[in-house]
Amino acid sequence: MLTEQFVALIGFVAVMTGTPGPNNLMLMASGANAGFRRSLPHILGIAIGCQVILVCVALGLGQLLTRFPQAVTALRVGGALYLLYLAWQLVRTRDLKSDGYNAKPLTFMQAALFQWVNPKAWMMILTGVATFTQPQDFTLSVAIVAGTFLIVGLPLISSWNLFGAVLKNWLHRGRRLRAFNQAMAVLLVASLYPTFGIKPSQASEADTPPAQERQETPQPQKRERLNWWMSVL
Repeated sequence: MLTEQFVALIGFVAVMTGTPGPNNLMLMASGANAGFRRSLPHILGIAIGCQVILVCVALGLGQLLTRFPQAVTALRVGGALYLLYLAWQLVRTRDLKSDGYNAKPLTFMQAALFQWVNPKAWMMILTGVATFTQPQDFTLSVAIVAGTFLIVGLPLISSWNLFGAVLKNWLHRGRRLRAFNQAMAVLLVASLYPTFGIKPSQASEADTPPAQERQETPQPQKRERLNWWMSVL
C-alpha cells in the first residue's frame, strides 16, 4: 500500500469511528451511567465485532449482500428495532440508585453481536474493504485495513466513553441524568435517518456526472462506491 493510500485510510478510519453514530452515542451514555471501567467489555466488543465483520466481508460476504438486497433490508430493520429498544431503555433510566439494572452497559458479546445489525458499521467496513484493499496483494492489504481500524478506532471510540464518564458526577445531580439519557435516546433514534432517509439512487444521481463526461473521464468503480457510502453517512 502506497503512503498516500495509507494516509487516506487513516483519515477515513478516524472520521468513520470518531464521528457520532450508534456505537459512540451508546458508549457516551454508558460512560455517564456506569463509568469507564464497567464499559470496557462494551468497548472491546465493538472493536472485535467490527474486526469479525471486516474479515467476513473480505472473504466474500460483501459480494453476497449485493446479490441479495433482501439481506441488507433485514439488517437495516433489525438494527433499527434494536436501536429503538436501546433508546427505550435509556428513557426508562431515571435514578441509578433505584434502578441498578439499567445502569449495566452492554456486555462484550452483546456489543460484538450488535455490530451485525449496526448500519454504520456495515457502511464503513464495506467502504474500507472496497476502497483500500488491493487485489494483487489482497491478504496484506486486508490486514492493514483491519489493523488501522483497530489501532486508530479503538482510542477514538474510547474517548466517547471517557467523555461520558467525566460527566458522570455532574449528571448524577437532580434530574440531569434523566435529561441526558433522554437526549441520547433521541440522538440514537435520529441516527437511523442515514439508513432509511437517503436512497441509493438519490446519492448516485448527486455524484454522477453527465453521460458525455463519463465517457471522456470514466470514474473507477471503487471511487463511486466510496462516494455513495459517504453520502449516506
